[in-house]
Amino acid sequence: MPVNYATPAADQLFPVAGVRLGVAEAGIRKLNRRDLTLIELAPGSRVAGVFTKNRFCAAPVHVCREHLQQEGIRALVINTGIANAGTGEPGLDAARQSCAALAKLMDLRADQVLPFSTGVILEPLPVERLKAGLPAALSALKADGWHDAAHAIMTTDTVAKAASRKVGAGGTAATITGMAKGAGMIRPNMATMLGFMATDAAISQPMLERLVKEAADESFNCITIDGDTSTNDSFILIATGQGTAKFESITAPGWDEFKQSVIAVARELAQAIVRDGEGATKYIEIAVAGGRSVAECKAVGYAIGHSPLVKTAFFASDPNLGRILAAIGYAWNNDPGLADLDDTKVKVWLGDTLVAENGGRAASYREEDGAAAMKPAEIRVRVDLGRGSQSANVWTCDFSYDYVKINADYRS
Repeated sequence: MPVNYATPAADQLFPVAGVRLGVAEAGIRKLNRRDLTLIELAPGSRVAGVFTKNRFCAAPVHVCREHLQQEGIRALVINTGIANAGTGEPGLDAARQSCAALAKLMDLRADQVLPFSTGVILEPLPVERLKAGLPAALSALKADGWHDAAHAIMTTDTVAKAASRKVGAGGTAATITGMAKGAGMIRPNMATMLGFMATDAAISQPMLERLVKEAADESFNCITIDGDTSTNDSFILIATGQGTAKFESITAPGWDEFKQSVIAVARELAQAIVRDGEGATKYIEIAVAGGRSVAECKAVGYAIGHSPLVKTAFFASDPNLGRILAAIGYAWNNDPGLADLDDTKVKVWLGDTLVAENGGRAASYREEDGAAAMKPAEIRVRVDLGRGSQSANVWTCDFSYDYVKINADYRS
């Protein structure tokens, strides 16, 4: 079960003017499950995205990057069950076939369609099944389809992840709605496994491309479950321009409020992924301050959040907190600038309990205080590096027995 998270009700996910979503059962990998999702966009919509940096990136990632080189994207096709990664030229052909098949049905060009896949790596995508399922997904298109779609893009997720809000901007109003999937293979070096957000605001293409990167950096690029960067990570931001809010420059009235709302929705989705981490029983925030740069603060946060020793200690509520110090000490492997970190200036808190200072155990620290701080389902670790004014947060979860069970049985 996820840690303090439940999928919003369907009526809490606001339709976005210019967006319709439809789902179908295509039998991509398993029967009797919704595994095919279509998103239709109104003419004039603008789309931007960021993708995995894994060099074995999936075929649909390659095709998405190609198609986003021009404007005019009108549809997205998403399948679960098979990742279409590690599939070589046949995988690229399958991704392109899926675009061409949908384009034919919608009277579009193939390069106006973006394909996405998630699931098992190194297995071929049964593209004929996907194509056979397209008419049913098309007939199911509806403006209030976010709730259904959020469920249809799941793999090992135990709950669907979605978020929505309305915001006043520049004397007008804008709607922002999004969904994401992911529960394992999460430390995306750019986004999450799959994330889709849309707004009815009109946003210039350069601003949209900048915004999707900023939103990813402050949300999906701040989470880790297991330190593995997926082959399929994709985060897409859509602006349909069908509402009253219009932003052509960063000085436009209401832009800052709107931008922060987009980031807030992205952060809610990213944190939901951590709360639903495979086998997770605890949600952990790692707040690192006192760094010379945001990058080195993140490097420390990720060193702690990636460590299986730290994560299993949290699962057991065992205050073996030297593991946290060890992780801070080797964080320079990810950011060489930390090689001159002075351990005597570092302070570490677990909740409100000061754990370490002056290069060792804090004089006031008691083992029972550490154990008590590790028992809640939500835990905050705070680190002060004592060398600057920058800070960053990383969100993660513990490692339980179920993480191993889920991944040992993933393909069965």
